[in-house]
Order: sequence, then structure tokens, then C-alpha cells
Amino acid sequence: MRIIALKPDHDGTIAALDASAAELIYSYEAEKDSYPRYSAITPTTVLDAAGRLDAIPDVIAIGGWPKTAMARDSAVAAGYEGIAQGSEVVGEKTFFGRKVHFYSSTHERSHLWGSYGMSPFPAGMPCYVLIWEGVFGDFYEIDERLQVVHLGKVMASPGDKYAFLYALADPNKRWLHVEDAGKLMALCAYGQTASPDRDEQALIDFLLPRHGILLNSLSKEDLRNSPYHNIGVTHQKFTNLARRVSDAIFDSFHTFAKKNLTKGFPLLIAGGCGLNCEWNRRWVETSLFSDVFIPPCANDAGSAIGTAVDAMRHFTGNAKIKWNVYLGQPFVFDELDRTELEVHPLDYGQVVSALLDDKVIGWVQGNCEIGPRALGNRSILAAPFSKATHERLNRIKNREGFRPIAPVCLEQDVALHFDWARPSPYMLLFQKVLDSRLEAVTHVDGTARAQTVSREQNPRLFQLLTSFKAKSGVGVLCNTSLNFNGTGFINRASDLLTYARATGLDGFVINDAFYVLKTASRAASIRQKS
Repeated sequence: MRIIALKPDHDGTIAALDASAAELIYSYEAEKDSYPRYSAITPTTVLDAAGRLDAIPDVIAIGGWPKTAMARDSAVAAGYEGIAQGSEVVGEKTFFGRKVHFYSSTHERSHLWGSYGMSPFPAGMPCYVLIWEGVFGDFYEIDERLQVVHLGKVMASPGDKYAFLYALADPNKRWLHVEDAGKLMALCAYGQTASPDRDEQALIDFLLPRHGILLNSLSKEDLRNSPYHNIGVTHQKFTNLARRVSDAIFDSFHTFAKKNLTKGFPLLIAGGCGLNCEWNRRWVETSLFSDVFIPPCANDAGSAIGTAVDAMRHFTGNAKIKWNVYLGQPFVFDELDRTELEVHPLDYGQVVSALLDDKVIGWVQGNCEIGPRALGNRSILAAPFSKATHERLNRIKNREGFRPIAPVCLEQDVALHFDWARPSPYMLLFQKVLDSRLEAVTHVDGTARAQTVSREQNPRLFQLLTSFKAKSGVGVLCNTSLNFNGTGFINRASDLLTYARATGLDGFVINDAFYVLKTASRAASIRQKS
């Protein structure tokens, strides 16, 4: 049985499952291939996804969604909210002249079953699930018979609250923007940990209880008398506030969990707030759970997978899948103007020498990653030793200077450089940096968001890190996503060359070839002669 699932609206994604093998075939995200971030499904995505299947699927599954953000009871398919009876739609549709099964379940369920299906725990092991995102802030329990119990709503819209806070302080913004939640996470590191003062507590008391639907219509002008209105996002008074609001949100959920989640089950984390590395590390450190799992596509990019898993659960009774993180779109090698390029067979020593000469290199291998984090198949890589490299990478990415750059590290060496001794393959946890040499990847508070790499997980990136360690003594590199500002990963050769020219990349690797821009090569030759 083949299942194809579509996630409507923003973060549009098409996922395909082989239910007979309980295996993810692919997950194609509409924003990948340099489309705007959070894109809805595009005709290109549909064609690419359809082209990967050799027959019409047996099940078409649609994730539930509201027709308008302000009216969640105006439903697309199964709608946005609900886990009980009536939160799924089952029937038949005619698809290109063939009768197929139709399945739809709510967006809420897509998060729940996506995190469960992708988790490494065996079928039948009960789990807790935390869904926290732009609407939900809820805990659940899935028992050994796949029965779901809603344990309670802690807070509506924790993700929207996070994003709204950034907009409140930014003089250039009137409304919240989804991407600002990640920026606020970076700014929290600049804030001082302390009990809230009177102004901070007043804003916490105003913001945290607000319902999500009201929050979507909340204008920052409603808070024009606040001392934080247009104060500037890097102002110390605001970064202190950001830290304390972030702590207050987490503490609300932790207090609930400590009281109500007492059975020691593993915790699964889903929703956009599952990309908050500070909160994820704190969940691990609570010791309330036997383990904690966050999928690499915890945000809505994983919702199509979740709907497909839910459909598989409905038709087969199984809700566990095999998958890996490199099941996105394959790279498109279209026409490439080579007049400005020197092309070499991939030699790891040559790439390492370039990196140690402070070159910044694009790195493309195979299919792109699922989820929003570059994990070694659509990455920009650089040596990790210099603050100047951190500054250059943020200029290349056209990002604010306060944004951190993440490291990628050999899995076996992670405890040498960071206060972490376990795999972290999806770059979803903060660690304290122990190695003072790693200036480019050390955030202002001494943390980093490291990805660990093993030979089995990503052989070529593992080999590059191993070669870099042989020459530098350190199996760590800077790793940031290969994308134009405001778009998903670059996924075709012509776009990559355009990007390299525009941003000043020194070269790029595509699979087995190393492309060096001649301008970069000439500059290196001049430096050597001088």
C-alpha cells in the first residue's frame, strides 16, 4: 500500500510512505529549491513528488487546516484541531480515473503521529507528547494500544508569543512574523538570568494568558505605552526581557509536566517550538522522562509525514516507520556556466586546505535534508576558529550579526569540544562550548547548537571532518544552511553558481566535484606571492 500525504498552506510538503514496508519514501518541502520560506505546495513540488512514484497511490491523505486563520472551525478536510472521534475523514476519491482511499486527519494529529511514527522507541511503548507551536501548547499520552489521551492545555500559542515579542521591539515591524521566533532564541543568549522586574512581569502577565486567535490580531500598537515598544531588538533591556519571557514560557510547561507527567515515559516533542534548542536541552535535563526525542522536522514541515503515518495507522494498525533525514528532493544538475570555474575531482585534502586557508565552501551531496536545518547535504562550511569567519558567514547569509553559526562535529569527539556525550544528529540541542579555539561557533553565552556526524549517518561529511581533524587537530566545522536569504535550500547547480557569485563563496562541492571560483583562486595566488 502506497500513501501520499499533502500538507496545505504554509510549510507545504508532500510525503510518501510505503505502508507495506512501513518506510518513508520521501518528504518534499515546497520551499526547497529556493522558493520563499514557508511556501505552500507548488506545481513543481507536485510534479517532482508524482514523478517518484511508479503508480497511482492507494491512499491520498490531506492534512487538516482552517480556511482562514481567524476561523478555525471553517475546515479544510478534517480541520485544524481535535484528536477524538470526528477528527478524521475516511472515504474514497476518484484520482486520474482510479478509485483510491481518501484519508484526512487534523493538523493536531499530524504533529502527534509524526513525532510518534518517527521516534526510535519500539511499538507498544507508551509515550508522552508535547505539541507546542503557533496554536497548540498541550500535553498528551499515547498508550501501548495507540490510544491517545489529552492531558491538558498549558498555554495557547507559545510560538506566536515568542514571535510577537520580537515584533514589539523591532521599529521596522508592525506584526509578528514566523521567522522571528528563531531570532528571539538567538537574542535570549544576550539576556541576563534573573527574576523579572516590574515592567517585565507586567508584560509576561499580559502576554502569556492571551488566546492564540486574539494574538493573531494583536497589533504592537496595542502596547505602544510599553517601555519595550520599538526599543530595538539588541537593547539590553529588551534582551533581558526576552530571556525572562522565554524562561516563563518554559517554566509554565515544566510545572505542568512535573505535576501531571509522572510515569517516566519518553517525551516526544512536536511543533515549531521543538526547534528551540534551549528548551529542548532543558527538557532533557529535567530527568522527568526516560528519554526525549525531537524529529528534525518538528515544525509544520513534518506534518505531511504525520498525516501519512496517521493514515497508515488507520489502514494497517501500525504507526512506526523507518526513515532517514536525507529523503528530500534530489539535486538538479542543470546548465552550469563554467567559464568562471576551475573544476577538480573531489579531493578531501584539497577542500580541507581551502577551509584552513579561510575559504568558505558550499557543500552539496545527494538529496536534501527534511526539516529546516542544514545537516551536511545542503550546507555552507568553514573553519571554526575565527570570529571574523562568524561575521563573514552572517554577511554571506545576509543575516543579523547577533545570529549564531552552528558547528558540525565528529560524533566520537563531541565530548572533547562540548558538554555533551551523546549523538545529536539533527542540531536540536544547545551545548556549552568547552574548546576555546572554536570562536566562530561559540555564541555570546558560551553555547553552540552542534550537529554530530557518524560514518553511517553521512559518510562524506564524516570523511571531510576526519580529514580536517588530521590537518587541524579538530574534527569540527562551521555549518550553516545553503540558501538565499528568505528561501529554502538551494537545490540546483545554476542557482548555486548565482549564489556563489553574489555572496562571495570561494567555491562549492557538488557530489564528486569541487568547483573553485577563479576570482577566489587568483586572490589566493596573490596572497601567497605577497
